[in-house]
Amino acid sequence: MKICFCTDLDKSVLISNFEKRGWVQVTADDDWNFYWAGTGTCRNIFSVDSGYRMHDNQLINHFPNHYELSRKDLLVKNIKRYRKDLERDGNALAEKTEANIPGGSKYLYLDFIPITFVLPADYNMFVEEYRKNPQSTWIMKPCGKSQGAGIFLINKLSKLKRWSREAKTSFHPQIGKESYVISRYIENPLLIGGKKFDLRLYVLVTSFRPLKAYLFRLGFCRFCTVKYDTSVTELDNMYVHLTNVSVQKHGGEYNNHHGGKWSVQNLRLYLEGTRGKEVTDKLFGSITWLIVHSLKAVSSVMASDRHCFECYGYDIIIDNTLKPWLVEVNASPSLTSTTANDRILKYKLIDNILNIVLPPDGVPDVRWNKIPSPDMLGNFDLLIDEEIAAQEDNMQNSSSGKHRSNSNRWK
Repeated sequence: MKICFCTDLDKSVLISNFEKRGWVQVTADDDWNFYWAGTGTCRNIFSVDSGYRMHDNQLINHFPNHYELSRKDLLVKNIKRYRKDLERDGNALAEKTEANIPGGSKYLYLDFIPITFVLPADYNMFVEEYRKNPQSTWIMKPCGKSQGAGIFLINKLSKLKRWSREAKTSFHPQIGKESYVISRYIENPLLIGGKKFDLRLYVLVTSFRPLKAYLFRLGFCRFCTVKYDTSVTELDNMYVHLTNVSVQKHGGEYNNHHGGKWSVQNLRLYLEGTRGKEVTDKLFGSITWLIVHSLKAVSSVMASDRHCFECYGYDIIIDNTLKPWLVEVNASPSLTSTTANDRILKYKLIDNILNIVLPPDGVPDVRWNKIPSPDMLGNFDLLIDEEIAAQEDNMQNSSSGKHRSNSNRWK
């Protein structure tokens, strides 16, 4: 069978992977089997108005409402709802610390996003929180933008009010204006060489119900080009605070050779050498935990269309206590290669994704059960597969009960 692909992105890491498989490029108006689309195209295909119906031999790289995870305000809303649902059900995962500790009670296991509010709707709640600790710094981000656009830091309420006036709209929930999230800024990030960094990790989801997700081993750290400084004079210096390559590459200190990046493997070796293996293993376990529960938080609201898969770019900051924090999730992580290593990594990423989402014969088919053989995973590790976990549970229940099921690690 001749496989036809279509893509909105003219990226060599995509085209060369498709052509290596003998696939033929066609336009969106032709019959296609595999579409690597932008989020806008995906919305159009799935819109009620388009009337487009996909057949069994078609796959596309986004879920219809991927934004439930990747829009900053919806991600926060879904995680808060997930916690409340678990709390209501009396689930031990929603356990909290004592209410009379400084800062009030916190979730013991699900405390992986900074305190966040959506503006303008939550303005009064934000002010109440801010006044508990008026010395704190907060970071403002427009909900619908990426690559560091429109982000700024504030440490005074007056600065927020001034910004609101200059934006020519007051904070009023009834006004239909662009919403922002405002999050408590992580002022104690782990520094290496005096510089702030974050982690970019790739997570492949092939189904939300049952949840099936994989973590790419070859993630990387993105470093700021200027040493970290919490002084008020550096509050507006984005080269100090934002790790986005789209921001840092314009700085005078940017290095074109390594792109201000470190592999996750290098980070692990560095931490094992400076902090010890035990705490390093605990950190990476916490990162896995964070990813799985962020996916579980949206799985009930995500339209889990069987024609879809998605590769999300997770941005995670580690603080100096080695606690990971989820900053945001990207639905279209950049496939632009800024260095030679970048190109190799992203080529492998796409190749490995194709091996996992396609059935063993390499022909797109939604009737396939989406359980790839271990040798097809490449540089991906299985994070969670609720279908396999359920099968293991059933086998466990039907056996004599001598052995505990391995599936407990996914619960």
